[in-house]
Amino acid sequence: MPIIIDDVMSTHVVSVTMDTWLRDIGEIFDDFCFHHVVVNDEKGKAVGIISDRDLLKTVSPFIGKMAERPQDVSTLRKRAHQVMTRVIVSVPPGTDIRKASFEMLLNRISCLPVVDDEGRCVGIVSWRDLLTALVHMTHDDEQGDQREAA
Repeated sequence: MPIIIDDVMSTHVVSVTMDTWLRDIGEIFDDFCFHHVVVNDEKGKAVGIISDRDLLKTVSPFIGKMAERPQDVSTLRKRAHQVMTRVIVSVPPGTDIRKASFEMLLNRISCLPVVDDEGRCVGIVSWRDLLTALVHMTHDDEQGDQREAA
């Protein structure tokens, strides 16, 4: 029986608006210990994504250090729309995890928003989620083989 994306995705998606400060996005990453936030427009439609790597590339590494300068602090005042990836690779609910995995590999991305017909993000799946599903599938198959052999 194929596993669909709905079975492995996280439905707790934290999103921000296009005008959210990078400082606030950094705090979200620190507080929730995950690696992506979805950027929504004013109607709640997913229009971008920001990874923790995007943040690391944009924000000065001198923040909070003795060498911190005013221009370093100013990097925290950039807005989400200035650094987000605007072309979102996503899948609809009900997608087979093999297709989702292929999309992630093909596009060299580490997460995949699950977007409904109205463009709203209803879930997100990471490579860890897909790998966990694979391990469970493999383990279940091995258990079935052992039962059949007995």
